[in-house]
Amino acid sequence: MKYNLKPDFPIDNATSKKETGKTLDEWFAEFDAMDGLKKGRRALSVYLNEAGVDPWWCNTISVEYEAARDVRKKDGLLEGYFICATKTIGAPLADTYRKFTSPEGLAAWMGEGTRAEIKDGGSLTGPDGEKATLTRVRENKDLRLSFEHPDFTAPSVIDVQFHDKAGKKTMVYILHQRLQTKAEADGVREAWGEACDRLKKLIEG
Repeated sequence: MKYNLKPDFPIDNATSKKETGKTLDEWFAEFDAMDGLKKGRRALSVYLNEAGVDPWWCNTISVEYEAARDVRKKDGLLEGYFICATKTIGAPLADTYRKFTSPEGLAAWMGEGTRAEIKDGGSLTGPDGEKATLTRVRENKDLRLSFEHPDFTAPSVIDVQFHDKAGKKTMVYILHQRLQTKAEADGVREAWGEACDRLKKLIEG
């Protein structure tokens, strides 16, 4: 997949002031005063939302606050951003899963030249430098991949779930986690949206 690694807005004090009414530093100081690290990013996002801040900035400010205070997980990386993408496909679950994981399907949603072994411990490589290890494969249920890309800051995690919709449709739910920058998160969100559209077109004809 192609990734446009650029955030929707610059992540700086001037842009934050324009879009939210306060600079990042002002928000961070406000969070410190309310013991924000203990409250957690979800509570901080709710706080920002209740203050009338746009959802994009609610998420961004709460995650950037953790980065500014150097809050890291045991692996030494930031928790970072996550994105969700969903698409309802007009085909039964088994057909959707089969198409998603077939060579034809992989070429459609990830790009021509994609190669993969869809099994526990299998590998996946893409035409744009992607590589991944499949750490969980449950046929017609879900996939988990440890994902790497040369333009990304660090490895990330992708979960793909397949949900039956009355035996006639399937919802594909994608969660991409541990993205270290907002540029990566916004780029991945756009790329997955386009990939899901290509998959839908392939399956539904």
